[in-house]
Amino acid sequence: MSDLESILTTSKTIAIVGLSDNPERDSYNIARLLQKNGYRIIPVNPTIEESLGEKSYPDLTSIPVDIDIINVFRKPEEVPAVIDEVLRTNAGTIWLQTGITVDGTVAKKVEESGKTLVQDTCIGVAVRTLL
Repeated sequence: MSDLESILTTSKTIAIVGLSDNPERDSYNIARLLQKNGYRIIPVNPTIEESLGEKSYPDLTSIPVDIDIINVFRKPEEVPAVIDEVLRTNAGTIWLQTGITVDGTVAKKVEESGKTLVQDTCIGVAVRTLL
């Protein structure tokens, strides 16, 4: 079993930073795919009340339940600040979508925290191909 497959099969709850409530957005469609595959999704977006039937939270530290994966749909320049917030949570995996990577300094902070960092990989594609 690959590392990604292991992460996906042992995880149940995925917080999605930047999840939209607009069905035309990639974040919405990937979240819907994750729901259809049995994951609980938690929207993290201060501009919406809910998405896909789930209450939205303004930030990661406001979420009152344990999170397995934090999937990030943000612009590359916003990701280091998101990762700083992720490091204050109990989530085990930070998942950055296709085209998004962080520099070595940020990656080292994640590694030193004991969390797993997945970069430049669409979680939707991974679910469809590995599970």
